[in-house]
Amino acid sequence: MLSLRLWFSSLATHSTFSCSSRRSLFLVPPQILNNTLSNSSRNLCCFCVKPIKQNGFFPVASHLQSSSSSSFPKDSPFSGLEDALVSYLFGKKRATDIAHMVWKHVVQKGDTVIDATCGNGFDALEMLNLVADGSHDGYVYALDIQKDALDKTSLLLEESLNSNEKQLVKLFNICHSKMENVVPRNASVRLVAFNLGYLPGGDKDIITRSETTLLALEAAKRILMPGGLISIVVYVGHPGGREELETVESFAARLCVENWICCKLQMLNRSTAPIPIFLYRR
Repeated sequence: MLSLRLWFSSLATHSTFSCSSRRSLFLVPPQILNNTLSNSSRNLCCFCVKPIKQNGFFPVASHLQSSSSSSFPKDSPFSGLEDALVSYLFGKKRATDIAHMVWKHVVQKGDTVIDATCGNGFDALEMLNLVADGSHDGYVYALDIQKDALDKTSLLLEESLNSNEKQLVKLFNICHSKMENVVPRNASVRLVAFNLGYLPGGDKDIITRSETTLLALEAAKRILMPGGLISIVVYVGHPGGREELETVESFAARLCVENWICCKLQMLNRSTAPIPIFLYRR
């Protein structure tokens, strides 16, 4: 029997092989003892960890690692996240929780980060906690095309931060595709995060669009520093969501294997579940 940690580890290695093994499908019973599979066949959860096809290949291991080497590669943003991914698999963590956990393994104090779709402000607040330090060098650039979203973000920050911390968050009523217009050219951007879809609690007819999201991803690629991360949570349960997912996947598939690690996490038996996608620049 293979441990889940061993399975996840094998998916994160950087070697490549032909696209005959395009994805790994886990049908896993929820009763897990000592990190091994139970013999029970009931109540199965379907889960897919899918490296995104790049240049005709999928960056997955051609063989399973030994149990003595079950951690993710040190240059991967998933290093140390095996338990968190297992928690997500069994419904104990949300897609945004996983995104926040990945950020913690990438972002450093004093970094510049971008919340490209700030929504209600929870991501911006999480980012500030990661970058803020006594030097006042870390900044969060929070963007949203809806003024209502910026108002909600501003209220959350007002309730949660002191005056010095609030100065580190820059709010802009602007489309995410225009991020280069507001971020300083000499800034070393470590993280660009997207929550795609509509504003929770807002007008569901106002959504992010494939066309501008593609422009935003291209902009994020241009300004992201080596060792940086593009984090995307795609919500597919609304009209246009599936098309936007296809746009994100197509963009990721074109990124060079040697310079990027691209991965998505997807529930197979929950067709409308949000999909976290991570594009890590080596």
